[in-house]
Amino acid sequence: MAPAPARRGPGGQSNRPPRDDRGGPGRDDSPKSQFEERVVAINRVAKVVKGGRRFSFTALVVVGDGKGMVGVGYGKAKEVPAAIAKGVEEAKKHFFRVPMIASTIPHTVQGEEAAGVVLLKPASPGTGVIAGGPVRAVLECAGIHDVLSRSLGSSNPINVVHATVTALKSLNRPEEIAAKRGLPIEDVAPAAMLRARAAAGGA
Repeated sequence: MAPAPARRGPGGQSNRPPRDDRGGPGRDDSPKSQFEERVVAINRVAKVVKGGRRFSFTALVVVGDGKGMVGVGYGKAKEVPAAIAKGVEEAKKHFFRVPMIASTIPHTVQGEEAAGVVLLKPASPGTGVIAGGPVRAVLECAGIHDVLSRSLGSSNPINVVHATVTALKSLNRPEEIAAKRGLPIEDVAPAAMLRARAAAGGA
């Protein structure tokens, strides 16, 4: 049976109330998180039990605020979304602050974790993040926008991510190095770094 035609008012307009599609199924009205989340790798793993094999998923997630705070988490669950959610919560528990000069790192550093080896070098403004996928995820979530990197070891994303985290944790601020050596900061840091630091502070 065909639906009854809509009744129209004196002006030829329909009497039906206007339809509001703003709350449709494709719209997400939930508040956006202040953190940036990157899923680096998702793997399916199996556990052999008496009745056969039970499958589950693992997710390696990087979370950062884009302002120097970043963390890495590893989640495992029977479904992919649940594994990612667990990874995000684990990453937030392991936040650490990355020393930065403007939009780059203070000095060259190398991080090693398991078979992964990652070399990071500071770069001038406008260079961008010259890095592979796993390294790029960590650096961009931390808010580093100008850096050069090179992976010297394993290509396994888990090892590369943890090697990158180790390298970032090994960074020192110029003030810390000057205090350890008992010298003024002008004798420790290059002039270009001091100018970038002053420009970032004055911005």
